Amino acid sequence: MKRLLFITERFTPDLGGLARSATRLVTTLCQLGVEVDVVTWSRYLQPGEVLPPETVNAKSRVYRIGLYRHWNMTMPHTLNVLEWLHSCYQYDAVWGHYLFPSGFLATWFAGMQGIASTVSARGNDIDKEMFPPGDFSRLQWTLQHTQVITAVSAEMAGKIRLLSGRDDVLVVKNAVDTEIFTPVIGEISRESLGIAPEEVVLGFCGELREKKGQQFLLNALTTVRNQRSACLLIIGEVRVNQESVLQFYATQQPENAQRIIITGHLPDTQAVAAHLNLCGVYLQPSLWEGMPNALLEAMACGCCCIASDAGGIPEVIIHGESGFILPRSQLHKLGEAVLECLAMPSTMKSQLTQAARDRILTEYSIAQEQQRLQTVIELLMPNSV
Repeated sequence: MKRLLFITERFTPDLGGLARSATRLVTTLCQLGVEVDVVTWSRYLQPGEVLPPETVNAKSRVYRIGLYRHWNMTMPHTLNVLEWLHSCYQYDAVWGHYLFPSGFLATWFAGMQGIASTVSARGNDIDKEMFPPGDFSRLQWTLQHTQVITAVSAEMAGKIRLLSGRDDVLVVKNAVDTEIFTPVIGEISRESLGIAPEEVVLGFCGELREKKGQQFLLNALTTVRNQRSACLLIIGEVRVNQESVLQFYATQQPENAQRIIITGHLPDTQAVAAHLNLCGVYLQPSLWEGMPNALLEAMACGCCCIASDAGGIPEVIIHGESGFILPRSQLHKLGEAVLECLAMPSTMKSQLTQAARDRILTEYSIAQEQQRLQTVIELLMPNSV
């Protein structure tokens, strides 16, 4: 049995795409015959506290560690936990999901133990560590010393090659369960959310914050509501430190602010899919990205999507064919783009949304991700039984 130690900053039931992608990867790795132990951190535990392992399935356990106030305390303590786990289970390799802190810790610990390591670059981890208050030297060290590097987009792989001088970066695209995310109306009704019959639903999914283009979403709502009835459906939560932005918007646009509907954290992916199917237009005005899971899921649901050109988004949306790309320099025109989209003939919109789902089925399926992960396993643990 191949044994893998998987380090991630977030894991289900935590919020966000990082947690969902980590959970999906671990599930797939187990299906490929790998025994996976997950180490993750929690702000809801006492600093340094380690919970008893949670059993995910027959081949996977999750260990949660309480965060200290600063990483310079959390990381050494985490290394102690990793040493204890390795003494018990003798892992063949370590996987760091996101470049810092997980990727750095995975690469360092694996090097100290003489085993293989891999890091997966997911979103803005390259951009965030390149500039203060990131740590450029630690970023470079991690990329240069890990055995296998994966990235969620070709755009990100290119950045890694430039930073590290390596030409062996693998692109492992995010994947969508297209049996869950499908254009079928679920149990959630418009009425249950207080959405009027005539209202157009502008959708966003995830944790709303500045990097996701929060201000552009609000401006778009204002522009659209100047011409027709509409609401903004936030499928997820607003990051605490960004709530003041919504409060300020409410003082400036009180009537429009009343048409912002925030679901809060949803219990499962079926509920997320059901809410996505309520969206007339799905918006992803990100300022920077890797490959957003939420956008892929919206496309799989057959949503009409308008997204920025951040990160790997242009690799999944073919402008005018499977959605619309708005350059980041033009995000102030998001509302106008929504109105143009809403004015499309129904036949053209149907062709576009079908093309969006087809794009996910052909390029971003679970089966394709499984094949790519099999390649990673063979490179990482070629001699393990």
